[in-house]
Amino acid sequence: MQSVRYTVELSSPTLEEYCLLREKVGWGKVAPELAKASLNSSLFHVVIRLEGLLVGMGRVIGDSGLFFYIQDVAVDPNFQRQGIGTLIMGNIEQYLSEAAKNGATIGLLSVKGKEAFYARYGYLSRPNEELGCGMCKFN
Repeated sequence: MQSVRYTVELSSPTLEEYCLLREKVGWGKVAPELAKASLNSSLFHVVIRLEGLLVGMGRVIGDSGLFFYIQDVAVDPNFQRQGIGTLIMGNIEQYLSEAAKNGATIGLLSVKGKEAFYARYGYLSRPNEELGCGMCKFN
């Protein structure tokens, strides 16, 4: 049996790849101009490819000081449960270990049912004894 060799790139996906992956994972369509602005404003990108095909991605956004936010960790449904999410998060955590200094806050929103995946990296579910419920607003 031949092992699958994924390529890790610390770069942004193309605009087309990003929009398509969002649709594949059920996040819906996004206006290209919004997607482009989002990708261009990111602090860090990681993409995973198989023979040139984008199969997963993740990125970090924030102010480069106090606040970092893990965004768009997504794996093509045809390639899930093959360790790609772990590859993505490993690269994100490596970046954050250098970029996020002591006192910084790192946040993320988990898809329902994936909280345990992020807990492996030290992320806490909210609400809990010390922290209130996280909140968000969608336009």
